[in-house]
Amino acid sequence: MSVSAHLSELKKKHQMLDSEVEAAQRAPGVDGLHLAKLKKKKLRLKEEIERLSN
Repeated sequence: MSVSAHLSELKKKHQMLDSEVEAAQRAPGVDGLHLAKLKKKKLRLKEEIERLSN
């Protein structure tokens, strides 16, 4: 897989996680631990995207 294809896939996953985090934040009785895990995963993806972009 080329770097650009990998970057594209990571960006797609990041966007999906962003949507999932937003939905979880709007849901009543959201599990704080689950939300924190989603945010951490999203941050790791963002860091990987930035690392590969440089």
